[in-house]
Amino acid sequence: MTLQTEFRNAMAQLGSAVSVITTDGPAGKFGFTASAVCSVTDQPPTLLVCMNRNSYAHEHFRRNGVLCVNVLSSSHQALSGVFANASLRSEQRFLHDSWQVMSSGAPVLSSSVASFDCLIADCHEVGSHSVFYCQVQAIRISEQPRGLVYFNRRYHAVGHDIEA
Repeated sequence: MTLQTEFRNAMAQLGSAVSVITTDGPAGKFGFTASAVCSVTDQPPTLLVCMNRNSYAHEHFRRNGVLCVNVLSSSHQALSGVFANASLRSEQRFLHDSWQVMSSGAPVLSSSVASFDCLIADCHEVGSHSVFYCQVQAIRISEQPRGLVYFNRRYHAVGHDIEA
């Protein structure tokens, strides 16, 4: 077994929230599913988002310079698949669910657990990926009681039902 295979197998044991990352601007509207998102700092509020440079949408994100991290709920497993489906055109992806915008103009999933509207402040190339450092401009948090994580190459619901 190669080190790369061992690495991928070990990383499958690291549960991660599932998000749909979106952008819109002069380069057009695009989105993809990601689990490689994390907090960098809260002063100023900054996230990092990792994206494969071979992605059909990579250059569009760079040119637009904005993105929105839409954290998915447990009811969004199918939507995650839509934004991960390479055979769908960009405009087809956004026909699913309801979308709004905040200050950056990037699409915001109306039913997300949370959305982080961001400007891409910096980008580093590491191996096959770009690491976008994203300065948060606005946040929207919903009352969704359950999130969606990806662990051991499968989706899992996390959280609890809110009692009335």
